[in-house]
Amino acid sequence: MTDASASSLPPRAPGPVPLWHDSRSPVLLALLALPFLVASSLSPSTTVVNQLLAVAAWGLLLLLAPPAACWSGAVARRLAVPSAALLLILAGIALSAWQGLPGPLALGPALGVAAALGVMLWAAAPPRQGDDAATDWVLGGLLTAALLSALVGLVQVFWPAAADGQWLARTSLAGRAVGNLRQPNHLSTLLIWGLMALAVMAHRGRWLGQRLPDGLAAAMGLLLVLAVVLTASRTGVAGILLLAVWGLCDKRLRPAVRWSLVVTPLLYLGGWLLMSAWAEAAARTFGGQARLAENDLRSSRLGIWRDTLTLIAREPWTGVGFGNFNFAWSLSPLPQRPPPFFDHSHNLALQWLVELGLPLGGLVLLGLGAAAVLAGRAAAAAPGDEGVTARGAWMIVLLAGLHSLFEYPLWYLYFLLPTAWALGRALRAGAWAAPADAVQGVQPWPQGRRLTTAAGAVLVLGALAAALDYQRVVVIYQPGPHAPPLDQRIAAGQRSPLYGHHADYAAATLADPLERALAPAWRTAHSLLDTRLMLVWLRALEAQGDRELARHLAQRLREFGNPDSREFLAECQDPLAQQSPRPVQCEAPQTPADWRAFQALDPARARR
Repeated sequence: MTDASASSLPPRAPGPVPLWHDSRSPVLLALLALPFLVASSLSPSTTVVNQLLAVAAWGLLLLLAPPAACWSGAVARRLAVPSAALLLILAGIALSAWQGLPGPLALGPALGVAAALGVMLWAAAPPRQGDDAATDWVLGGLLTAALLSALVGLVQVFWPAAADGQWLARTSLAGRAVGNLRQPNHLSTLLIWGLMALAVMAHRGRWLGQRLPDGLAAAMGLLLVLAVVLTASRTGVAGILLLAVWGLCDKRLRPAVRWSLVVTPLLYLGGWLLMSAWAEAAARTFGGQARLAENDLRSSRLGIWRDTLTLIAREPWTGVGFGNFNFAWSLSPLPQRPPPFFDHSHNLALQWLVELGLPLGGLVLLGLGAAAVLAGRAAAAAPGDEGVTARGAWMIVLLAGLHSLFEYPLWYLYFLLPTAWALGRALRAGAWAAPADAVQGVQPWPQGRRLTTAAGAVLVLGALAAALDYQRVVVIYQPGPHAPPLDQRIAAGQRSPLYGHHADYAAATLADPLERALAPAWRTAHSLLDTRLMLVWLRALEAQGDRELARHLAQRLREFGNPDSREFLAECQDPLAQQSPRPVQCEAPQTPADWRAFQALDPARARR
């Protein structure tokens, strides 16, 4: 089936049976919303629970989804482009692992990319017999998560004392909503996704098969816009403007929905002014006012982007290797580096170019950019409600891409998997299976049910296995009353295939004698090299007799200027430090060295 013939098909008639009559719906809606709503966490990672819930939820969605038909020729051609880009990323991960990237830091991202590829391919397969319940489930789940997160945001701003930290996360940013994901930019993206899902449902006049009155849709929209205001996030502002652009350009939206999108920036501005007036009258804090005075984007963001471009210029062809950005950036001489520690470049395009190199990274960017264009063209050509749904999915992809220019949301599975679904859903626009599966070019897929079931089972079982694996490192940081000794818990955690780097951090920072810190410090430094770990690694190198690399680490500590290293570096001002032998941090390096010199310290060599 060609694009032209697909777009000429009549739109699918709305299903008359409310989705709530399907016993699967409440379970799936709750599960798809849950990853955004769980506030409690298990050390050492604050997001592992949310991410594993996302994997399990999408696995159950695949298990319970209606059977799919085979892709049409046009959809298959569109899918080839992003599929090739994701396979190139997997190749880059494999190459980096072969060159020494620690296993947990390679396996986790590889599984995430593979899951995203599978979700995208499944979303692009049109449902047989016109049953598109999965689309309603996903959009309903996003809207449900956004509405409940908006309520959490209201509590965090207006009644912060009611946030207990377990059911409702406490905000660390006075007067700003952060949701249960604890980040205002993450909350703002979820809220804008909710507004996009709401626009699709309001256009169709249905929410999960039930009638959606315009008044109720308007009330939901106002709540979500107010919550975006409370985040005071720049991502939220960009998302609000994106909604207005959608309304201006999409003339096939129902007029009430279209103009609601167009005036969203005015509603946002009104909410901002209202909150400013409330803060002044009630002598309370509105975080947006303080946000306007911040210059972190001008200093930190521009600084890390400048340093990333420097690393690209130094290694343009092969890059530093997937997963090596933090390691390479932290250990390379960069005298003008921003003070905060960064484990990402906070720009997806720069991240791939610096890690994969210009040729491979450029191909990935070209492939995903082309996929976004193909999806946009397909969604624009699709007729009726199908077209509106496809364009709503495309908006979800665009917002994720826009957010990725300033942060790294797609490193979190609860953002990656919905984005992969939305891309696949937009790419399939204009192609679906008729009730008799007789549409030209769209044939029944006998193996589709079995493949989808197998993929869903893999995701669910994988999430359960990862949760059990994570317990190996949780017990290191949160031991129970009958936990074994610390050294045994650390050794067990280091055997974790997904989370061993967390155990390595504990092993390095608690090592005695110091030489035992070399191997775990090298491995965990690829995840995040902070001041504490850098000081331990420096002392371990000095104890081993490698004073030259210890001097280079001391230089990096000076560049960061972190308060935690101030006392250590202040020893150089002591008159005794001028005597021989001087403390290693007081000596200048004798030879040039960058991150490659530290990369050569693999664990096998460190043990020697």
